[in-house]
Amino acid sequence: MTVRLADRVALVTGGSRGIGAAVARRLAEDGHHVAFTYRTAEDSAKSVVAQIEAYGRTGVAINADSTDATAVVGAVERTVAEFGRLDVLVNNAGVFAGGPIESVSLDALDRAIAVNVRGVYLATQAAVRHMGAGGRIVNIGSSFASRVPAPGVSAYAMTKSAVNGLTRALARELGPRGITVNLILPGSTDTDMNPADSAGADGQRSHIALGRYADPEDVAATVSHLVGAGGRHITGASIAVDGGATA
Repeated sequence: MTVRLADRVALVTGGSRGIGAAVARRLAEDGHHVAFTYRTAEDSAKSVVAQIEAYGRTGVAINADSTDATAVVGAVERTVAEFGRLDVLVNNAGVFAGGPIESVSLDALDRAIAVNVRGVYLATQAAVRHMGAGGRIVNIGSSFASRVPAPGVSAYAMTKSAVNGLTRALARELGPRGITVNLILPGSTDTDMNPADSAGADGQRSHIALGRYADPEDVAATVSHLVGAGGRHITGASIAVDGGATA
């Protein structure tokens, strides 16, 4: 049976701002009901819910810290309880751990692994229990998983590279069930975590073939394609949305 797009349900982790918020809005515009997680930005979360509802869809903001394994699984279960199904999971929540390897604390390393790797695994593990044929999983990684143009990002690059391996393995595992799993590798993207007018922005732009930062909506457009009809035969792929930074 074909499920109408208007009945489909998506969960976006880390959806209150930046790339996650853009993805939540785009999926709502495409016709999905959208649940998303947030940690502290309650006002921003309420704004994203309002934007989802402006498209005539239902939005649900779930307060869940991605370092908390119980909260990650609970966000999936809450989504299914609210909507009765789950068709799309976008693993977007992430944290940056930077600095020379000697300076990265154990707490910072553990948090990066918990959010960027374990959280992705646990959310996916919980989600696939509810997904049928036509399910879509999209992981938001980083161009640093393919190429590291500067020192001081070893911990971050390691975690994002782990998601690359997970994506490929899950594509093989879940393909027979009709579920696709893909990875998007954003480059420098204009968000509050990495503003296009920050002190180091010109250095980042020097590596980008197009010479400019991406907008969050550029990443959201790629998510939209992968979870829509155009992405039905794409799985195990790593798609750079980096303006040619890794070309």
